[in-house]
Amino acid sequence: MKCLVAGHVVRDVIRKGGKTLERLGGGAYYSALALSRFCDVEILTSFADLPEEWVNQLESIGKLRVVPSDSTTTYELTYLDGNTRRLKLLDRASSLETLPSKHYDAVLLNPVASEISPDVVALAKERFSLVAADLQGFIRLPNPGPVSYTPVDGSVFKGLSILHSDAMEFNYLKNFSPADVEVLLISNGPGVGRAFLRGREHSFRPLPRKVDESTGAGDVFLGSFTGFYLSCPFIQSLKRAVAFTALFLERRSVDFALGEVNELAMEVEVKRV
Repeated sequence: MKCLVAGHVVRDVIRKGGKTLERLGGGAYYSALALSRFCDVEILTSFADLPEEWVNQLESIGKLRVVPSDSTTTYELTYLDGNTRRLKLLDRASSLETLPSKHYDAVLLNPVASEISPDVVALAKERFSLVAADLQGFIRLPNPGPVSYTPVDGSVFKGLSILHSDAMEFNYLKNFSPADVEVLLISNGPGVGRAFLRGREHSFRPLPRKVDESTGAGDVFLGSFTGFYLSCPFIQSLKRAVAFTALFLERRSVDFALGEVNELAMEVEVKRV
């Protein structure tokens, strides 16, 4: 199977525990990392320059399609604890104004700084049968400085296969009903999340993990759910995606056996609300 992930890869400047480090990040990176366990991935992105090691890392995940840019999207992430952080946008790459004209079994749109427009979402829905998206980059304003948010008209997402949001960001989605998409996933950090299948609500409980940081958790959750949903029913995909994300948070890697994921998924609690 072939899958496309679209969105900016990011230079993350991470501050935690009095230390600063730079690392490859961005929703597209983490979602592609997870989705690469299920299909051949292409990454549609934009950047000016990245360390050679990071480019090699991206190319080990899948084929890169890079829109030229004079800048590289850069975020500063200051962690207050393992699940709480402050975000600041330092720089932004070029927008992604179209999608490749070829077949993909799944397309995942994961912008981080308004680089994907509603027109591109409409194009994806028109061309591809399974389209997933993350809300985060659609509601973030692309202005340098502390990240700020703006409401978005949810009608742009109507008809999507999968939409993911965290609980706080979901408040910025207007003119929207869970039944407008096939699957709606609402993460709540380590707290109980909500998942809807054609408007029918379920709750799910993430597996408890003590971690220093949670960067990429929602993106890995969306990427792995999309991968499982290509061949598994909703509940099974949800449980396995929760387990997949827990293992990622423990190891900061997706180099684990899917059999281990399936075994851990039996511990995941999902209830019909």
